[in-house]
Amino acid sequence: MDQQLLETVSDGVALLTLNRPDRLNALATPMMDALLEALPRLAADGNVGAIVLTGAGRAFCAGGDVKSMAERPAETSIDQAVAQLRARMELSRLLHELPKPTVAMVNGPAAGAGLAMALACDLRIAGQSARLVTAFANVGYSGDFGGSYFLSKLVGTGKARELYYLSEPLDAAQALSLGVVNRVVPDAELHDATMALARKLAHGPRLAIAAMKGNLNAAESGTLAQLLDREARHQIETGLTEDHREAARAFVEKRPPRFVGR
Repeated sequence: MDQQLLETVSDGVALLTLNRPDRLNALATPMMDALLEALPRLAADGNVGAIVLTGAGRAFCAGGDVKSMAERPAETSIDQAVAQLRARMELSRLLHELPKPTVAMVNGPAAGAGLAMALACDLRIAGQSARLVTAFANVGYSGDFGGSYFLSKLVGTGKARELYYLSEPLDAAQALSLGVVNRVVPDAELHDATMALARKLAHGPRLAIAAMKGNLNAAESGTLAQLLDREARHQIETGLTEDHREAARAFVEKRPPRFVGR
């Protein structure tokens, strides 16, 4: 079987490429298993400061493999099927919570669970030809991989309900205006623009960025008092790092800081 997930690491950036271009990178068990193995490993890799997720060919990810769904026999155990799906949905939690910035390079259609995984990333850079759609209503599903959580946070519950119930696609410009993606660039510039952004993150103050990510995630569901407690601790802890001292020296000396992740 061809390798369904390609992985490269260069200049502090891990690039993960979903590799089923003939099926618009629709999710399959080997692909999801490879992602579940790669993400925790890359999170612990000191050579990696940022992770980029993209798709091979002309799509980011078409979500679940509808052809395989149509051919699949009825599940013998609902509980077993739920447990298996829930385990695979850890992909979204990892993208959202691992202590390094994650960036989705949306190079074409992102649908269903594919859209949800893009939404789970910290940032989304889209090419002009990108099309984003929840798609679940089109195949009689309710949605998975955390898309309803992430989309509600990004666009508000009213718009999220519209996008889920009606499954109307967003082009790149619409997605940008709603805040679903952070930037839109010409297709020919997407790879270079995304990797430049990821390198900037990877070469930034990694400990501080990890703390920022933790703070921002906590802000999504915690109280203000809990967030203030968390921010206070992280602010003091990052102030004790070598990166902070280097940044302070660089400011005084009027030069760019050289962060080392300590």
